[in-house]
Amino acid sequence: MSDKQTPDEFYDKLKTQLYDTTAWPAEYLYKFIVKSDPKKIAEIDGIFNNLGAVIKTQPSKNGKYTSISISVKLKDPETVVEKYKEVTENVEGVISL
Repeated sequence: MSDKQTPDEFYDKLKTQLYDTTAWPAEYLYKFIVKSDPKKIAEIDGIFNNLGAVIKTQPSKNGKYTSISISVKLKDPETVVEKYKEVTENVEGVISL
């Protein structure tokens, strides 16, 4: 997201790109970075619970941060954006890639 782009503008652009480049339903790969706090990791895990997601975590070299990769089959770009928003609204300090 650029400095001049609002989150809504970013998500609208993302939805358009996903509609233009992907046949839905499709697998989508989310990537997040959080401080290595089991509670934060569990919060993200809970957001994708019951979706059949494959979740992989990788601590940083010094262990301060954890990278979380989530592969999940979703029905449309709106669902992709809903999950991004749910994570950013519920998990403090998360970075979405």
